[in-house]
Amino acid sequence: MESGNPTLKRKRSEVDADTTENGGGDVDLSLLEAVEKSQNTVDVLDLKTLKKLVLSFERRLRDNLEARLKYAEQPEKFADSEIELHEELQKLKILAGGPELYPDLVSLNTIPSILGLLAHDNTDIAIDVVSLLQDLTDEDVLEDNDEPARILVDALIENNALESLVQNLGRLSDSDPDESTAIYNTLATIENLIEVKPAVAEMVCERTKLLRWLLGKIKVREFDSNKQYASEILAILLQNSTANQKKLGQMNGVDVVLQAVAMYKSRDPKSSDEEEMVENLFDCLCCLLMPLENKERFVKAEGVELMIIIMKQKKLAYGSAIRALDFAMTNYPPACERFVDIPISKKNKKERYQEDLEERIISLIASLFGGILRGSRRERLLSKFVENECEKIDRLMELYMRYSDRVKAESERLDNLELDDFEMYEDEKYNRKLESGLYTLQLIAVILGHLWTSEHSGMRSRIELLLKQQKLTKDHVKGILQEYHDNIGDLDGLEEKERAQAKIQKFISAF
Repeated sequence: MESGNPTLKRKRSEVDADTTENGGGDVDLSLLEAVEKSQNTVDVLDLKTLKKLVLSFERRLRDNLEARLKYAEQPEKFADSEIELHEELQKLKILAGGPELYPDLVSLNTIPSILGLLAHDNTDIAIDVVSLLQDLTDEDVLEDNDEPARILVDALIENNALESLVQNLGRLSDSDPDESTAIYNTLATIENLIEVKPAVAEMVCERTKLLRWLLGKIKVREFDSNKQYASEILAILLQNSTANQKKLGQMNGVDVVLQAVAMYKSRDPKSSDEEEMVENLFDCLCCLLMPLENKERFVKAEGVELMIIIMKQKKLAYGSAIRALDFAMTNYPPACERFVDIPISKKNKKERYQEDLEERIISLIASLFGGILRGSRRERLLSKFVENECEKIDRLMELYMRYSDRVKAESERLDNLELDDFEMYEDEKYNRKLESGLYTLQLIAVILGHLWTSEHSGMRSRIELLLKQQKLTKDHVKGILQEYHDNIGDLDGLEEKERAQAKIQKFISAF
């Protein structure tokens, strides 16, 4: 989004003096005419041109500062210098056409001068700067220019660009079209900086109040493009940073994000952009649910109940609610217990789940079994699988066979491939099988393990009968569990790996 060449507005206090007497409107008209005439172009972009642009910009900047100091109470006397400064900032945009010159721009010590204008008394000058920074850091501009991009981004960060950009956000309003565009450009610039230097995602949250600003933006009920972009930036900040996830949790972020998604519990988004925002909000929620303390906040804020309400409404957010529940209940028994304690209406038997929803539901059930190990809740969970003549076991085995057939077909296809590197082949083969549904098949086998070790004769008989009907034995399930056991990683630590493997080994032995 471009802000174009807006007429440079002056603060009301500055304009009052000359708009109430002696034709203040004529001054505004002359400013507009001056802007319209300032469409200079540069034919050749090289170091010499860069130095000329920088020299001219620094001169106009100095003139404006001196005029403002000298005529602080007479805005009409520094209005021309403001227009000229605006023109120079527009001219600097041509540098986006030559990112290879960014190191020279930095060495000329121009970055501090540009960033200093984000605090300019005239908001329109700050808006010009934001537009310039967005152009200079645009993804298309920086592509294939890694080193110049890194030098520019490092210089911006060293000169407090993050702090200045976020501070400037605080004085911008969506009610003004130019300022709304500047908000968008600010978020775009921050995203561009993160793209070049991923560490910026945590830097900006440590050094500024961006997280608080983003929370305030997504709390607003009305939808607009900047609310959508705010949700996207928030998701980017959270997706790979435990520190940001914890920080936002401490800022009541879990509750705010829940409030934001609650707006769609009984209605669908009205446009594709609004739909994208809802997906972003659920991405934020799932990221937030990674740290244990945020799972606790989610349960206390009645997040489990909200997700179930969304599921019942069968609106667009249905699948996202299941995904969020899966994150909440993974390795967190209290969320599993809350889920079991809440009565859920029976699903329509004719309903066909999409594959991604099926996989999430399977993961959710596996999380429930992993989180509820004993007591009355465990009994209630197990009892669901004997209701209506074990219909849920029938459905589970139906899914088991479908995913088993798919994985088998993929394995046979891979066996026919000839690869020179056997070790690489085995790794690649396993990853391909995971992509074709092996992980979901493994989770189904884990659920069957929980059912089998309950030692309920009716459930055991049903499982054996269904396997026999498919000309399979318990060894087939054991094989799936063994492969799962052997490939459990140690991402969560060696102790957690050993604990997980011991649980799977228990199932294998039971079968």
